[in-house]
Amino acid sequence: MPETNNMKEEFLHFIWKNKLFDETNLFDKEGNKIEVIDTGLHNFDAGPDFFNSKIKIGKTIWAGNVEIHTKSSNWKKHNHHKDKAYDNVILHLVFEHDNEVYNTKGEQIQTSELKFDRKYLTKYHQLISSQKDIPCNNYIKKTDSFTLNSWLTNLLIERIEQKTTYVKNILKFTNNNWEEAFYIVLAKAFGFKVNAEPFELTAKSLPSIILAKNKNNLFQLEALLFGQAGMLNSSETDDNYFLSLKKEYEFLKNKYKLKPIEAHLWKFLRIRPVNFPTVRISQFAALINKSSHLFSKILESKDVKIIEQMFDLKASEYWNTHYNFGKISKKKIKTFGKSATENIIINTVIPIIFLYGKEKANEEIRDKAINFLENIKAEKNNITKKWTSADIDIKNAYFSQSLIQLYNEYCLKKRCLNCRIGSKYINV
Repeated sequence: MPETNNMKEEFLHFIWKNKLFDETNLFDKEGNKIEVIDTGLHNFDAGPDFFNSKIKIGKTIWAGNVEIHTKSSNWKKHNHHKDKAYDNVILHLVFEHDNEVYNTKGEQIQTSELKFDRKYLTKYHQLISSQKDIPCNNYIKKTDSFTLNSWLTNLLIERIEQKTTYVKNILKFTNNNWEEAFYIVLAKAFGFKVNAEPFELTAKSLPSIILAKNKNNLFQLEALLFGQAGMLNSSETDDNYFLSLKKEYEFLKNKYKLKPIEAHLWKFLRIRPVNFPTVRISQFAALINKSSHLFSKILESKDVKIIEQMFDLKASEYWNTHYNFGKISKKKIKTFGKSATENIIINTVIPIIFLYGKEKANEEIRDKAINFLENIKAEKNNITKKWTSADIDIKNAYFSQSLIQLYNEYCLKKRCLNCRIGSKYINV
């Protein structure tokens, strides 16, 4: 049967879960009508596809699990006949019944073909075979606002939750010290994509308590950060500022028993000079210099504008005429731009606020993190441009983050069956 070759189990899961099958055409092997009381709970881990299903055959109600395959012969192919986890399967649903199946006890499993209107399959194939960046491009604007908005909210939470996975790992590293974790997470963010790893390693090698002891002296902060970054090891330059930093670092390194990271980890190629790690390290030093208990202050902030002001930073005076040590450049004050600030607030600050609210069971803090996104302008990038082209109004970062998640995790991966918009299109 050629159609079976193009059939996917996930589509049959969708049909069963949403009760789109022809229930009048569902029979057991004796020809008795099968009434579906409850399709069960969809299982995404090992074991049967649906747990706690309920069906009625004649006067008997059966409770147990449901397994779904494109062909019934896949039961044996997947070794379910040897797996006790499948002994409680009360119904084996298939697109093509080509073999009887048995559990580990030798008992025959009730196998039935799942019948449904082929229009669902046609629409599904239209979506997954689409060459468009957004498969449902022509339908999404027709989706009712309730479905669309509730789905975007879910996507936003999903995206933030993904970002908090990294924060949770850092919290373990800091023994649940939120201030220290925030310091490391923030340092990584200052490296953006290209230099995120060496920035993180630098922060991990330099506890924030050491910086706190020297926070009122910007020169010492730069000496510590550049030194731990491995950028003061060179002996090739006679630059006075470099030599002064190096001398100060040697003293502080011995005092605090520090060990720097390798300088070769930092990347300068194909980066705009204003984003060089030297400039970002100086700006990070400026943040430490002007702030104390930064995470606590961010948690207390009622307005995202207050947080934005915290990142109103500029590199130290030396960097007005330098991008690298010892190389003079045209004078330019190296401020930490608005787009960089918004990037860090969206991708770093808000996820850790959200996680803190969740871990502390504080709904007000968690909601505040979400509300902050509504007061930040929408991001402009290649993904948001695709949504704009689909005539979707991206009002703020709340929407841009949701739509980025939708595109990356559903559109790109053709997970239309798991998308409320795609599933609604198939279902109408």
